Amino acid sequence: MQKLDIIRSKILSGVELERMLAFWRFKNLKIVFTNGCFDILHAGHIDYLAKAKDEGDVLMIGLNTDASVSKLKGPTRPINDQDARAMIMASLSFVSAVVLFDEDTPYNLIKQVQPDVLIKGSDYKPEDIVGYDILKAKGGEVKTLDFLEGYSTSAIEQRIYNNLKGK
Repeated sequence: MQKLDIIRSKILSGVELERMLAFWRFKNLKIVFTNGCFDILHAGHIDYLAKAKDEGDVLMIGLNTDASVSKLKGPTRPINDQDARAMIMASLSFVSAVVLFDEDTPYNLIKQVQPDVLIKGSDYKPEDIVGYDILKAKGGEVKTLDFLEGYSTSAIEQRIYNNLKGK
């Protein structure tokens, strides 16, 4: 299998997602789930995602669709479209799967996946994280991770804008 085919095979939906979930559960692998827009991948994302992967065997990313990102972040976002963002996320060696979701929150996806660990940034209180009720009902864990200081997509976007404005 070619490298690009391997990357594409990690972007799941429908039957592919159900097949992989069944396989991981059969193998008794610990599934970690996190989600986000991941519009401009930066060192803060890598730090966060690598630490999330350390919490289990499989790291699944719920990735907001373009429509979902625009609704959350405004009309100038996303900067990279969902296909590009999914490919970039799937190319990371520690990411097992990427699944696009179009809703405001990944609640339905979390309900479908039934992960063992749900991860978000420490700007959330665990009990306020979407899917907390699902994980608690099944005996799973909800964890928060600190962000790498000085990195955010919004700050990068602002620096780019300021640099362009100054020219």
